[in-house]
Parts: sequence; C-alpha cells; structure tokens
Amino acid sequence: MIAFLAALVFLFNLYVGLDIILGTRKMRNLGEIKPLAEDKRPSVSVIVPACNEEDTIKPALLSLLSLEYAPLEVIVVNDRSTDRTGEVLAEIQGKYPQLVIHTITELPGGWLGKNHALQQGAGLAGGEYLLFTDADIHFAPSTLARAMTLMVGEQVDHLSLIFRNIARGLLLNAMMIDAGSGLFFLFKPWKAGDPESRFFIGVGAFNLIRKSVYFRIGGHKQLKMHPIDDIMLGKIIKRSGFRQECLAGYDFLQVHWYETPGKMVSGLMKNIFALYNYHVSFALAVILLLCLTAIAPFWGVFFFSGITRIFCLLSMAARLISAACGARLTGASFRTVPFSLLTPYINIYITLKGMFKTLVNRGIDWRGTHYPLAGLKENRPILSIPFLRID
Repeated sequence: MIAFLAALVFLFNLYVGLDIILGTRKMRNLGEIKPLAEDKRPSVSVIVPACNEEDTIKPALLSLLSLEYAPLEVIVVNDRSTDRTGEVLAEIQGKYPQLVIHTITELPGGWLGKNHALQQGAGLAGGEYLLFTDADIHFAPSTLARAMTLMVGEQVDHLSLIFRNIARGLLLNAMMIDAGSGLFFLFKPWKAGDPESRFFIGVGAFNLIRKSVYFRIGGHKQLKMHPIDDIMLGKIIKRSGFRQECLAGYDFLQVHWYETPGKMVSGLMKNIFALYNYHVSFALAVILLLCLTAIAPFWGVFFFSGITRIFCLLSMAARLISAACGARLTGASFRTVPFSLLTPYINIYITLKGMFKTLVNRGIDWRGTHYPLAGLKENRPILSIPFLRID
C-alpha cells in the first residue's frame, strides 16, 4: 500500500513538472514581437498606485518615463502615503511635467486601498488603453511598444507579462521559483489565450487592457475588497468573453519582488487565505497535499527501502529538475535548487499563519489599514482556481 502511494506521488510530481515545463515552452516571448510603428500607436495611460513607496518609486517611474512610446500618459496615485513618497513624486514631476500625480487622503468604506487607487487612476486616464503596474517595476524602453503590437495587430483586449525577479539570495529565489511554479500550475498562463479554456491570468506588474473593456466590465469596482486584484481582474475579463493573452517578458520587465525571505513570508500572508476562498477546509487540504507530495518523499528516502524508496527518490528528482528548469527560465542561480527542499515547509507556515491571523484578527492588515474579514468575503465568489471548479 505504501509503495502504491509512493508511486502515485511520483506520478503526480512528474505530471506537475512536465505540465509547467512544457507549458512555459508554449508561451510566446515579448522579444519575438516587433515594436508597433509610430504612426499606428494609440494613446496609453499608465496607472501606478503608490502607498509608502519612497524607496522604490523613483527608478521605477524613471523607467516608465523613458519608455519609447507616444502618446503616453503616466498617472501616479499617491494613496495616503505617510513617508516621503509625495516629496519624491514632486521632485520627479519637476523634471517631467507630463507626470500626473493624484493624491488620495481618505479611503472610502468597502474598498481595499490599492483597488481604490487603481479605479481612481483609471477614471483620470485619457488613453485608449490602460496599463496597470506597480511602483517597483523596471521597464525596458521598448516594452510597451512591443506589447501594443500585439494589442493592435491581434485585437487583444487584455495582455499580461511575466516578469523577472532580480532580488538576490538563494533561499529567497527558491521561494520565488516555487511560488511562481505553483501559480503556473494552478492558472496555466499559456492557456489564457484560448477562448475555449477556463484558464485566465492577470499580473500586477503588467496588466494592459483596452479602456472601453475595463469600464464595460465594471473595472475594480467588481473586486473592491479582493486582495488578489491582478489575477481576479484577468478572470473577469476572460469570463466576460474578451480576448486575453499572456507572454513571457523576462527581459523587459524586472523587479526586486521581495528583499528578504522574511519580507516575502509577511507579504504573502495578507492574501494567502484569499487564494483558498477563506475556506479552512480547502487550505488544510492543500497543506495535506504538500505534505504528501513535497515533504513525505524526502523523508521516505531515509525511512523506507526497496521500491518505495525508489519512488521517493524519483519524486525528489522530479521536483529538483523542475526547480532547475525554473532557475534557468528566470535567470536565477542553479545554487537555488537544493533550497527548493525547504520551500514546502515555508509554504505550509505561510498558509497556516496567514489563515490563523486572518481568522483571529477577523481580517487582514495591509499598508496600515485593517480590512474586516466580513468585507473581504463579499468578493469571495469571484475567486476560482480553474481546474478545481470551486466557483
């Protein structure tokens, strides 16, 4: 019986690894797309929400203002910042008068701060297309011009780009590769462009959408209290019948996603329970799956013998090969691969503590604001992981 279970675990790990590896190979790379001719370029408004971003926003904005694209509008929504974000923005605006700054001093009830800021920015935008991005993303100069070739030439309504993390640290990069692999397996971005597929995607670093489509679906009003706003925006767009695509933009979109493993753990805790629709049973089921598929094989190598040990070794090999492929794809050092043996324990810790804190505190704390669990659950039905059909 144990040998049979070990065989099933190996087949599962093999399937997951092959699914991600083969799937990512199907994704087009933004580098294959030529920049759109200048005489065919529609206007684009870039919207950047900023809440206490004094350490990251200057280089990010300078990369946006250096984009080789016109007509371009850059709107920064300064959302109740209490640090020097406002001063940094004023300094940049002095050199780049075309930068639009909108300041929010109060958050209306029933909204998450970021979602409200994005909706406000969209309301100010004059472009035919809206690009939602974050205050720590670095753009290559031709990024938008290449993306707009796809939007205009292939009549795409929503385009997301997968970014490259450029933060340092072996454990940190192993955690990011593992998190990215999990999201790839769940949401399969290479299938987002298939109108017959249930799969959808959205990426906070780069969500480019036709403005008429954005307002037709209700914009961020549809997910006012949803912490996973980027992916959920992608879901609404796809389920509304509009055309969606996702490309690999590793050489064109880069970010220090998190500075340390501790900050990544803290950052993921605020929205991890939302990924499970705030269902304790669903979260515990995923933890059990992680224990069986990612942790048990390692210990099985030491505590079992014969065919069971062989299947455990094969499972470990499948996971390590997948981690190596992830490192190669993202440009991380192959020295991160052994650290992938630790990431399942960290993922379980994040899930358990994030769930516990959300339940005990009856909500989440994000950027200095407490959001009640009752309000967060109002947007719960909008979340679904496609192949699990939980919506």
